[in-house]
Amino acid sequence: MAARGGAAARPASAAGNKTCQFKLVLLGESAVGKSSLVLRFVKGQFHEYQESTIGAAFLTQTVCLDEATVKFEIWDTAGQERYHSLAPMYYRGAQAAIVVYDITNQESFQKAKNWVKELQRQASPNIVMALAGNKADMANKRAVDYEEAQAYAEDNGLLFMETSAKTSMNVTDVFMAIAKKLPLGAGPEPARDTVDPSQSTQRASGGSCCK
Repeated sequence: MAARGGAAARPASAAGNKTCQFKLVLLGESAVGKSSLVLRFVKGQFHEYQESTIGAAFLTQTVCLDEATVKFEIWDTAGQERYHSLAPMYYRGAQAAIVVYDITNQESFQKAKNWVKELQRQASPNIVMALAGNKADMANKRAVDYEEAQAYAEDNGLLFMETSAKTSMNVTDVFMAIAKKLPLGAGPEPARDTVDPSQSTQRASGGSCCK
């Protein structure tokens, strides 16, 4: 399940594939780089100084697999403690989640474990979860061992990758890995959000990889 390298995203396969829409939520401590990961994935951009998310931001991006086109409806949640009580509104009904921690911050890894426990208790029993150790470009300041996080992910049935929004390492890969785990053959209904995207602090759409 774990991966270190940053494999390039594969080009779109045959045209005319069905499109499956899935709700995905990002959770984690403040300043671990959740918004930067999403910005890199959706727009291919990185801002050195990213403003903190207020409430949540809503973005969309599409990836193509051999059997289907997957459209992610992405809810990027605020990490500050005062917004914690709002999180269930965003992960309720989600088919996928990425729990993010900062590899240079041990406390953020413990908070990530708390998010995983909360999702295991309260989210959909079939939710696909990934653990992302962000800021891999700062490995010289590492506080969380790769092997420790990998073992935790394996014990809890999580996908795991270390990522870097700054260099783009494994950013697309983690979303692609999730897409491959989703029930594409079941033809899932579009995710029904419990919050109004128009009330989010940010909306953005990435271009489809299918032309």
